[in-house]
Amino acid sequence: MVLLDNGALAAPGGVALEELTPLYARAMAEAEAGRGWTFLTNHAHVLLVVRRDSHARLREIAAAVGITERAVQLILGDLEGAGYVHRKRVGRRNEYRVLGGPLRHPLDQGRAVDDVLDALGDGIQT
Repeated sequence: MVLLDNGALAAPGGVALEELTPLYARAMAEAEAGRGWTFLTNHAHVLLVVRRDSHARLREIAAAVGITERAVQLILGDLEGAGYVHRKRVGRRNEYRVLGGPLRHPLDQGRAVDDVLDALGDGIQT
């Protein structure tokens, strides 16, 4: 949401909330307030952050995604176990590299993680 000069809330692109359908407006307000669901999973958000910055610390990833450091640790464990991420110890820190690989759901056959990440770009706001 964007706060306009007149104090009204607007959707990205400056569309006034009153102009949006009520369900869409509610969904956007819930997402802005940290409630409800989002289109991408936390696993996808973690992948996007790691792809953007392989040196990011758990704390930085957690802040960008809006989850706890422990949740990031568990997600990275999932992603590493599934072969989507490689963890490398560098001194006292870990570096993570996105390896890609095929998507797991049967409806996504023939598509790769890299295809999704490329389509989403590196537009995560921290």
